[in-house]
Amino acid sequence: MPEPTAVPLIRPATTADEKELAELDRETWSPLHSVQPRPRPPYGPFFDAGHLPEDILVAELDSAVVGYVRTVAPTPLASNAHVRQIQGLAVADRARGRGVGRALLRAACATARRRGALRMTLRVLGHNAPARALYEAEGFVVEGVLPGEFRLDGTYVDDVLMGRALTGVPQLSGP
Repeated sequence: MPEPTAVPLIRPATTADEKELAELDRETWSPLHSVQPRPRPPYGPFFDAGHLPEDILVAELDSAVVGYVRTVAPTPLASNAHVRQIQGLAVADRARGRGVGRALLRAACATARRRGALRMTLRVLGHNAPARALYEAEGFVVEGVLPGEFRLDGTYVDDVLMGRALTGVPQLSGP
Protein backbone atom coordinates (compact mmCIF):
# COMPACT_ATOMS: atom_id res chain seq x y z
CA MET A 1 0.00 0.00 0.00
CA PRO A 2 1.46 3.43 -0.93
CA GLU A 3 2.44 5.93 1.77
CA PRO A 4 -0.21 8.60 2.39
CA THR A 5 0.53 11.99 0.91
CA ALA A 6 2.19 14.08 3.63
CA VAL A 7 1.30 17.50 2.23
CA PRO A 8 -2.12 18.33 0.86
CA LEU A 9 -2.38 19.49 -2.73
CA ILE A 10 -4.29 22.79 -2.84
CA ARG A 11 -5.91 23.75 -6.14
CA PRO A 12 -8.74 25.88 -7.49
CA ALA A 13 -12.15 24.20 -7.54
CA THR A 14 -13.78 23.25 -10.82
CA THR A 15 -17.38 22.41 -11.65
CA ALA A 16 -16.27 18.76 -11.79
CA ASP A 17 -15.77 18.94 -7.98
CA GLU A 18 -19.49 19.60 -7.38
CA LYS A 19 -20.45 16.13 -6.13
CA GLU A 20 -17.41 15.60 -3.89
CA LEU A 21 -17.65 19.08 -2.38
CA ALA A 22 -21.38 18.74 -1.74
CA GLU A 23 -20.81 15.39 0.01
CA LEU A 24 -17.93 16.84 2.04
CA ASP A 25 -20.07 19.81 3.04
CA ARG A 26 -22.83 17.53 4.34
CA GLU A 27 -20.36 15.13 5.98
CA THR A 28 -18.62 17.91 7.91
CA TRP A 29 -21.76 19.73 9.08
CA SER A 30 -21.64 20.31 12.83
CA PRO A 31 -23.36 22.56 15.38
CA LEU A 32 -19.82 23.52 16.43
CA HIS A 33 -19.51 25.71 13.33
CA SER A 34 -22.87 25.94 11.59
CA VAL A 35 -25.78 28.24 12.43
CA GLN A 36 -27.94 26.48 9.83
CA PRO A 37 -29.93 23.30 10.51
CA ARG A 38 -28.42 19.97 9.41
CA PRO A 39 -28.85 19.61 5.63
CA ARG A 40 -31.70 17.33 4.58
CA PRO A 41 -32.68 16.00 1.14
CA PRO A 42 -33.42 17.20 -1.39
CA TYR A 43 -30.02 18.88 -1.34
CA GLY A 44 -29.40 22.05 -3.28
CA PRO A 45 -26.38 22.44 -5.52
CA PHE A 46 -22.98 23.18 -3.98
CA PHE A 47 -22.22 25.72 -6.70
CA ASP A 48 -24.77 28.44 -7.42
CA ALA A 49 -24.82 32.17 -8.20
CA GLY A 50 -23.48 32.99 -4.74
CA HIS A 51 -21.04 30.07 -4.47
CA LEU A 52 -18.82 30.01 -7.54
CA PRO A 53 -15.95 27.59 -8.26
CA GLU A 54 -13.52 30.52 -8.62
CA ASP A 55 -14.15 31.45 -4.96
CA ILE A 56 -13.13 28.03 -3.68
CA LEU A 57 -9.82 26.27 -3.14
CA VAL A 58 -9.85 22.49 -2.75
CA ALA A 59 -7.49 20.29 -0.73
CA GLU A 60 -6.58 16.81 -1.90
CA LEU A 61 -4.77 14.01 -0.11
CA ASP A 62 -4.01 10.82 -1.98
CA SER A 63 -6.05 12.14 -4.96
CA ALA A 64 -9.20 12.52 -2.83
CA VAL A 65 -10.94 15.81 -2.01
CA VAL A 66 -10.61 16.25 1.76
CA GLY A 67 -11.26 19.94 2.28
CA TYR A 68 -12.13 23.33 0.88
CA VAL A 69 -12.05 27.02 1.74
CA ARG A 70 -14.35 29.64 0.24
CA THR A 71 -13.30 33.30 0.12
CA VAL A 72 -15.41 36.15 -1.22
CA ALA A 73 -15.69 39.89 -1.13
CA PRO A 74 -17.58 40.65 2.10
CA THR A 75 -19.64 43.37 0.42
CA PRO A 76 -20.21 44.62 -3.13
CA LEU A 77 -18.83 48.07 -2.19
CA ALA A 78 -15.78 49.45 -4.02
CA SER A 79 -14.57 50.95 -0.73
CA ASN A 80 -14.35 47.39 0.68
CA ALA A 81 -12.76 45.73 -2.38
CA HIS A 82 -9.38 45.32 -0.63
CA VAL A 83 -10.88 42.77 1.80
CA ARG A 84 -11.67 39.10 1.33
CA GLN A 85 -13.69 37.05 3.78
CA ILE A 86 -13.55 33.35 4.52
CA GLN A 87 -17.13 32.11 4.30
CA GLY A 88 -16.57 28.40 4.55
CA LEU A 89 -13.79 26.06 5.62
CA ALA A 90 -14.28 22.31 5.83
CA VAL A 91 -11.90 19.39 6.41
CA ALA A 92 -12.97 15.75 6.29
CA ASP A 93 -12.64 13.89 9.59
CA ARG A 94 -10.27 11.39 7.96
CA ALA A 95 -7.87 14.24 7.09
CA ARG A 96 -7.86 16.12 10.40
CA GLY A 97 -4.50 16.58 12.04
CA ARG A 98 -2.67 16.40 8.71
CA GLY A 99 -2.28 20.14 8.07
CA VAL A 100 -5.17 20.45 5.62
CA GLY A 101 -6.93 23.35 7.35
CA ARG A 102 -3.65 25.23 7.79
CA ALA A 103 -2.68 24.66 4.15
CA LEU A 104 -6.10 25.88 2.97
CA LEU A 105 -5.87 29.03 5.10
CA ARG A 106 -2.37 29.82 3.85
CA ALA A 107 -3.36 29.22 0.23
CA ALA A 108 -6.49 31.37 0.61
CA CYS A 109 -4.45 34.24 2.03
CA ALA A 110 -1.78 33.91 -0.67
CA THR A 111 -4.40 33.80 -3.43
CA ALA A 112 -6.22 36.84 -2.03
CA ARG A 113 -2.90 38.71 -1.76
CA ARG A 114 -2.04 37.91 -5.39
CA ARG A 115 -5.46 39.24 -6.40
CA GLY A 116 -4.78 42.53 -4.61
CA ALA A 117 -6.45 42.01 -1.23
CA LEU A 118 -4.87 43.63 1.81
CA ARG A 119 -7.00 42.00 4.53
CA MET A 120 -8.68 38.69 5.23
CA THR A 121 -11.59 38.45 7.67
CA LEU A 122 -13.83 35.69 8.98
CA ARG A 123 -16.54 34.92 11.49
CA VAL A 124 -16.34 31.96 13.86
CA LEU A 125 -18.64 30.78 16.61
CA GLY A 126 -17.30 31.53 20.08
CA HIS A 127 -17.56 27.90 21.22
CA ASN A 128 -15.49 26.59 18.28
CA ALA A 129 -12.17 26.48 20.15
CA PRO A 130 -10.31 24.28 17.61
CA ALA A 131 -11.08 26.65 14.71
CA ARG A 132 -10.26 29.73 16.76
CA ALA A 133 -6.90 28.23 17.77
CA LEU A 134 -6.06 27.47 14.14
CA TYR A 135 -7.02 30.98 13.00
CA GLU A 136 -4.96 32.56 15.79
CA ALA A 137 -1.97 30.36 14.92
CA GLU A 138 -2.26 31.67 11.34
CA GLY A 139 -2.18 35.32 12.41
CA PHE A 140 -5.88 36.14 12.78
CA VAL A 141 -6.84 38.27 15.78
CA VAL A 142 -10.20 38.90 17.39
CA GLU A 143 -11.50 42.22 16.10
CA GLY A 144 -14.95 42.06 17.66
CA VAL A 145 -17.48 39.87 19.38
CA LEU A 146 -21.23 39.85 18.91
CA PRO A 147 -22.35 38.37 22.26
CA GLY A 148 -25.15 35.82 22.09
CA GLU A 149 -25.66 36.46 18.38
CA PHE A 150 -27.00 32.96 17.74
CA ARG A 151 -29.21 30.59 19.73
CA LEU A 152 -28.12 27.04 18.96
CA ASP A 153 -29.66 24.05 20.70
CA GLY A 154 -31.05 26.33 23.41
CA THR A 155 -27.72 28.05 24.11
CA TYR A 156 -26.72 31.57 23.13
CA VAL A 157 -23.43 31.56 21.24
CA ASP A 158 -21.12 34.48 20.44
CA ASP A 159 -20.17 35.38 16.87
CA VAL A 160 -16.45 36.21 16.87
CA LEU A 161 -15.09 38.49 14.15
CA MET A 162 -11.44 37.88 13.28
CA GLY A 163 -9.08 39.37 10.74
CA ARG A 164 -5.50 39.73 9.65
CA ALA A 165 -3.41 41.83 7.33
CA LEU A 166 -2.24 40.17 4.13
CA THR A 167 0.35 42.80 3.23
CA GLY A 168 1.20 46.45 3.93
CA VAL A 169 -2.16 47.62 5.23
CA PRO A 170 -2.12 51.35 5.91
CA GLN A 171 -2.34 52.29 9.60
CA LEU A 172 -5.95 52.49 10.70
CA SER A 173 -6.85 55.91 12.01
CA GLY A 174 -8.87 56.47 15.15
CA PRO A 175 -11.96 58.68 15.48
